[in-house]
Amino acid sequence: MVAIVMGSISDWEIMQQAEKILVQLNIPYSKDVVSAHRTPQKMFDFAQNAQSNGIKVIIAGAGGAAHLPGMIASITPLPVIGVPVKSSNSLDGWDSLLSIVQMPNGVPVATVGVNAAQNAGIIAAQILALSDAELMKKLIAFKAELKEKVNQASEKLKNSN
Repeated sequence: MVAIVMGSISDWEIMQQAEKILVQLNIPYSKDVVSAHRTPQKMFDFAQNAQSNGIKVIIAGAGGAAHLPGMIASITPLPVIGVPVKSSNSLDGWDSLLSIVQMPNGVPVATVGVNAAQNAGIIAAQILALSDAELMKKLIAFKAELKEKVNQASEKLKNSN
């Protein structure tokens, strides 16, 4: 239902944060390395066939020039969530962020913060939950857990010496 793709296996350390959310919410997913620059035909085939392969949302992460999310978005009608990755050859992640967020009109990529793959997983779940009542219930519970953790931390801080 969700595809997680990344430009390099070195991106997996960050991208697995999206996987953890999808697993927690019991959302089916696939994962692969699909480089816009080193395997352009694989990228094209993936993007062109994603919808017919049952994919509903694509999470695409890339570092450096970070063309993968935008190129996929230029080919598929599916929503693409871009994750800018601060990689070994990146300019503190700014190059990746700007490459993904500054898409031309007509080719949007929903973009999260640098290395924020967890948020990409949550956004993918929120998109799917629009037509899945059970998933919406799981997301509501997830948000309630976040609130409870903050409330517990607040109480712990107030009661500390």
